[in-house]
Amino acid sequence: MDEQRPVVNSEFSEDDARWMQRALMLAEKAEQLGEVPVGALLVQDGKVVGEGFNQPIAALDPTAHAEIAAIRDACQRLNNYRIPNTTLYVTLEPCAMCAGAIVHARIDRVIFAASEPKAGAIKSTQRFFEQPQLNHQVQFQSGLMQSEASAMLSDFFKRRRQEKKALKKSSE
Repeated sequence: MDEQRPVVNSEFSEDDARWMQRALMLAEKAEQLGEVPVGALLVQDGKVVGEGFNQPIAALDPTAHAEIAAIRDACQRLNNYRIPNTTLYVTLEPCAMCAGAIVHARIDRVIFAASEPKAGAIKSTQRFFEQPQLNHQVQFQSGLMQSEASAMLSDFFKRRRQEKKALKKSSE
């Protein structure tokens, strides 16, 4: 069987770094809303065609992940539910829902910063893009600006735990 496997490459371009920096800025917007700080953007031919950040709490929508928001934005801007020839930059490894949407949208490449050991579906748990039955193959790379994205997430959850602890103390 001739198995197509996604390319996993540890070398990134200056453009990749610039786009991931912008994704980190979008993650900060999520954090300002009290959401888990994840940002994403889609780039086609050197131009941003879609952006998003986590908003499931604010939107009362469990599907309002950064990747889904960026995909929806790009589809609207490009007037198409398929967005080939694009690269998705995201600060956290996509979950299964987002991985499925990436395949359905026909995104060519995904670059994510931090791995998600519990719910990451690209390399941490399911290796979703490597499933042979998929009708679209997605290339992926990971680790670009991993320390920055991981620190942002760690700081967010540390603050959240401290706030929860303080709230518990004040109600005693």
